[in-house]
Amino acid sequence: MAVDLLLGLQWGDEGKGKIVDVFTKKYDIIARFQGGPNAGHTLEFDGHKHVLHTIPSGIFHENTVNLVGNGVVIDPVIFKKELDNLEPFKTDYKSKLLISRKAHLILPTHRLLDAASEASKGKAKIGSTLKGIGPTYMDKTGRNGLRVGDLELEDWMDKYRMLADKHEAMISFYDVDVQYDLAELEKEFFEAVKMLKTLQFIDSENYLQNAQQEGKTILAEGAQGSLLDIDFGTYPFVTSSTTTAAGACTGLGVAPNQIGDAFGIFKAYTTRVGSGPFPTELFDEDGETMGRVGNEFGATTGRARRCGWLDLVALKYAVQINGITQLIMMKGDVLSGFKTLKVCTAYNYKGEEIDHLPYNIEAENVTPVYTEFKGWKEDLTKMTDASELPQELLTYIEFLEKELKTPISVVSVGPDRKQTINR
Repeated sequence: MAVDLLLGLQWGDEGKGKIVDVFTKKYDIIARFQGGPNAGHTLEFDGHKHVLHTIPSGIFHENTVNLVGNGVVIDPVIFKKELDNLEPFKTDYKSKLLISRKAHLILPTHRLLDAASEASKGKAKIGSTLKGIGPTYMDKTGRNGLRVGDLELEDWMDKYRMLADKHEAMISFYDVDVQYDLAELEKEFFEAVKMLKTLQFIDSENYLQNAQQEGKTILAEGAQGSLLDIDFGTYPFVTSSTTTAAGACTGLGVAPNQIGDAFGIFKAYTTRVGSGPFPTELFDEDGETMGRVGNEFGATTGRARRCGWLDLVALKYAVQINGITQLIMMKGDVLSGFKTLKVCTAYNYKGEEIDHLPYNIEAENVTPVYTEFKGWKEDLTKMTDASELPQELLTYIEFLEKELKTPISVVSVGPDRKQTINR
């Protein structure tokens, strides 16, 4: 049985959590394959709003197994808080939450290193979430990391101490004043590790291979967005993992020829959190309206998101590098009330008009070229069928499908799982 993928196609915050939750009823297993608590997947149903950071977004479905794959980095402290938040909802996570032994652990000193590194950059900050993600992946590739499976070994505390001591020495090299009480941080960390050790650790690649042979349906859930990919994103303003389709192979142990559908999620406009280039960013009333109506604040950091018109050049790039087979458009309801909508269909790059994403998209090199569309006034949030959608929105969707050469099979018209229209 092939493994389907669900990927963000912009700079994150596309609404992956909601769609995974909506899709979960079709799948036996939901598997996270990269990222860590820098992700914030928001789910709304039955009058409750849930924000997940590391736990897969299928956790609220009774018959679905949720797997944290080897490509994920786990902060036991944040993970424990997520599980504590599930307690009031009587979610039996111990029976349906599995963790790969090969997933790496975020130590308290990883977070301290992250803060020291970001502070030392001054105005050149990359917009880190300060969750210790980057330093943890650096230890992973530097072959120094502590993994979940190490917690089952007798000498894991020795490994921990050696790595934490090394981090403290590194922090002292930064010319910044980082105040911390490591003993206090470690107390919380070791308590969380105790909780983590009560969960099921597995050899996840073997588990998934057996599940495929048994005909189980599997959805790989991505975090962040394709334009934050360590290789193909707007470097260096990117995350530290592979957020594209390739990351599902390395982050779960799934062979490339075992990939099925690749669902790509995008907003009807564009947002970005933190630093980095953003060609279609708006600094006017339209941008302010998008942010206010769309409630554009980061689920993890709380930072206001920068807003702008849809960038079709960047979106086309993300569709191509991921091999997207179906598109899902989020937050069409936010654009209700705009008289005119704009879509960036090309860039003026150093005096030449191009329709592909160049090496550098900083403002001094790139000016967006827009195509305009008539807007719509109708409130989409109460609509339940594609036949109810206004013609102006359908024209907008059909144009995007033609340009992207990929069908838009789902349109989201609100945050609740019920506010989802299949086309």
